[in-house]
Amino acid sequence: MKRYRPHILVVIALAIVLSTGWHGALRNALTDLRFAWQPRDASGKVVVVAIDAPSIDQIGVWPWPRRLHADLLRRLEAAGSGDIAFDVDFSTPSDPASDEAFVKALRDAGGSTILPSFKQPTPNGGAAHVNRPLKPFSNQSWPAVVNVAVESDGRVRRYPVAEKLGDELLPSMAVVLAGQDANRRPPFLIDFSIRAASIPTVSYIDVLRGDPAALDKVRGKKIIVGATALELGDRFSVPNGKIVSGPVLQALAAESILQGRMLRWTSDIGMILGLGVLCLLMMYSWRRFGPGIRVAALVASGAAMGLAAILVQARWPLVIDTSLFHIAIIAYLTAIALDEIDFRGLLGRIAESRFHRIAMSLGDGLVCTDEDHRITVWNPGASAIFGYTPAEMIGRPFETLCAVPVDGDARSSMHDAARQALLVPGGAVVVEFEGRRKNGETFSVEASFSGWQGTDGFQYGAILRDISVRKREAERIQYLAEHDVLTGLANRNMLHTGLTDLIAAAERQSSGVALLVLGLDGFQEINDMLGHSSGDLVLRAVAERLRAEADGKATIARLSGDEFAIALACADIDEPVATFAERIARAFEAPLAAGARQHRIRISVGVAVYPEGGQTADDLLSNGHLALSRAKATRRGGHVLFETAIRQELENRLTLESELALAADRGEFELFYQPQVRLVDGSLVGAEALIRWRHPVRGYVSPAEFMPVVNTSALSERIANWVMETACRQARAWELSGNNVRVAINLSPSQLQSGDLAHSVAALLETTGLTSSLLEIEVTEDILLHDERRVLAMFKRIQDLGVRVLFDDFGTGYASLSYLKKFPLDGLKIDRSFVFGLLANSDDAAIVGSTIGLSKQLGLTVVAEGIENKATADFLVSLGCEEGQGYFFGRPMPAEAFEKQCLVAELQTVSAA
Repeated sequence: MKRYRPHILVVIALAIVLSTGWHGALRNALTDLRFAWQPRDASGKVVVVAIDAPSIDQIGVWPWPRRLHADLLRRLEAAGSGDIAFDVDFSTPSDPASDEAFVKALRDAGGSTILPSFKQPTPNGGAAHVNRPLKPFSNQSWPAVVNVAVESDGRVRRYPVAEKLGDELLPSMAVVLAGQDANRRPPFLIDFSIRAASIPTVSYIDVLRGDPAALDKVRGKKIIVGATALELGDRFSVPNGKIVSGPVLQALAAESILQGRMLRWTSDIGMILGLGVLCLLMMYSWRRFGPGIRVAALVASGAAMGLAAILVQARWPLVIDTSLFHIAIIAYLTAIALDEIDFRGLLGRIAESRFHRIAMSLGDGLVCTDEDHRITVWNPGASAIFGYTPAEMIGRPFETLCAVPVDGDARSSMHDAARQALLVPGGAVVVEFEGRRKNGETFSVEASFSGWQGTDGFQYGAILRDISVRKREAERIQYLAEHDVLTGLANRNMLHTGLTDLIAAAERQSSGVALLVLGLDGFQEINDMLGHSSGDLVLRAVAERLRAEADGKATIARLSGDEFAIALACADIDEPVATFAERIARAFEAPLAAGARQHRIRISVGVAVYPEGGQTADDLLSNGHLALSRAKATRRGGHVLFETAIRQELENRLTLESELALAADRGEFELFYQPQVRLVDGSLVGAEALIRWRHPVRGYVSPAEFMPVVNTSALSERIANWVMETACRQARAWELSGNNVRVAINLSPSQLQSGDLAHSVAALLETTGLTSSLLEIEVTEDILLHDERRVLAMFKRIQDLGVRVLFDDFGTGYASLSYLKKFPLDGLKIDRSFVFGLLANSDDAAIVGSTIGLSKQLGLTVVAEGIENKATADFLVSLGCEEGQGYFFGRPMPAEAFEKQCLVAELQTVSAA
């Protein structure tokens, strides 16, 4: 049996290779190498007209109109080209004129054109779809298949002579182009020793433009027209790591046919005979000759077989498969090596040497003991950890390294771990213990015990590591993962874990869990004025006060910059949750000491209580933040308990924002115009442009419902600009029709914050052609609050354009009189809340009268809003008010209605006069 063992090894190796298919990969690799070693040039009979990057740059994005292909075909025919093959999809119609032009060009070519058909896989994995040229095209051309098979390694090697598409057997494009018979022959191997770079190529655009050099190249040649540009994706991987385009691959196949290089594999019988001869040779020489002669014979056999294969492939269209022969040679060489090496002795020497090197160079401590647990090996790593030299430790008990007395628990635990290592598969048991260094310092040690049967009985080994630094680092990492670095409070992750545990406990006990989300009011001002270091001191002081108020009954966390949270079980407090939240908020009424400063900090609190305020930790955190947002908006310095209505309100707002965005895209907004009249005679002086939303389902939506959302959303600037542009265009249309109607527009804060408003107004006046005096901008106090110096300069520039600026809703703010002094205004509008009760309320009358008198002294125009009856209008006239608007003179109405009701009436009044 020993005599035949090498040959059995070879048979097993060949069986494995054949069953796994590895010989195919080796066969392909050897064939590819021969291609690389025997390069040859193309015959030049096939020319590729390339749809390349320069053509796409000059003609335009692919696909191109088929009239261009028709022009190209005529150019090629006129140049005297031979057969012309298009590697372009003609299976779908384009514009009729281009298709007709291409049909005519095919007809004029007289049947010398080849058009492609191909199978295309369907996305759902069904039967492949067959793409054929349109019938008008196929009637005037030769059909050909352009499909090629991609092998398992992603490369193309074989080329079909013909392929069945449906019920019809079609020849391949290269076969038709080379003028070969498309009988039922198997696919052949393309000769990739023909260099792809040697195939003549001309650019599509050069031929189309009639470039003389390009036309000279194609004269008398067979032509393949196809895509070579990278962006068109018609690429194939071929042997030796090369990538070629589809038309070049077709050209290589055509060249292989024209040069008589339709390569085919030789019969497997020759390979089997060669293997048999090799096996007989080795069986004869195995015991008769030394290993050196056998190795030389094997190498010579492999070289001779390889050289023969190269010569045959270079001279004839035959490829000899030498893969199994070379694998058998490698297997025999391996058998010779295995037969000559004493592995047992070698492995023993290697193991001994390796153990010594590892033991002495190991960074960890390595200690070996005998059966009585007395130390027999002590490496430098152990000396570095414990401080003892090998001479001090050899022969001493292992328990000497333990911090506890040797007669304590250390002896039993160490012995048990060592014994257990003998029983564990793989022989390793890891334990931790407190070690003692030579200087008396104690530290944490990790020991990995192993055991084995030696010549002198059981022996044990232990890898020792000082893990004190690792444990401290792990504890630090754990702390950082769960705590806020600045305040030492729990972070969001730890709060989430604590909340989850509290909810689980509350669910078992049918109790509640309270989450308070706290936000500091005005904290950003501290950072801006005093710097972030002062802000950090304030945050630490806030954390300390929260700890004191919670009195150890809750988890306190810092969520973000100025947001904190308190989570606790409701059963742990002796007061209602609302009272507890209010107490936390009031705790910050006292000054907060932070460094050398005293700060007044207010806390707004949002409260969510399990289970009503959320079923999970995420729900509680989300709802707590919603309640905090409500508190900051309505009860700064107080608390708000989460209710479902808060979330519903937010969802309604989000829904409304989404609908408003769609409304802006669909053009659902309209402008209504409310007339403004001269109170003395009722003549029209202007109109206020007011936005309306015609909802496709709800009809007209009140501005009071959607404008607050618009003004605080990203749509604000877009809608405000639309209002201004639409109003200006309408005013210009009225101006051109002979009606000089002054149009008033309400300014949005977003228009002032987003850029140069004065420049935008000037550009809009220039674009529309509107006379500047017919535009009036109304501003409110909330706009004037932003950056007074910038706003003042902006309004002065707008007034320099000739546009009027009015103060809207006068009397309803906090500092209206100061604004009359600071800002350049042309007038003001008295708010409807004062005008509505003018006749019945003496206070309102006094305020309105004073405002009118003050405005006259300042040279400002006064417009009264909300006039609903003649008595109010007459009273305002008696007070000296010049202009007014309200339902008495007309409701807001569309532009068409405004023209009919106000402008026509105005013209009739003027005509009558």
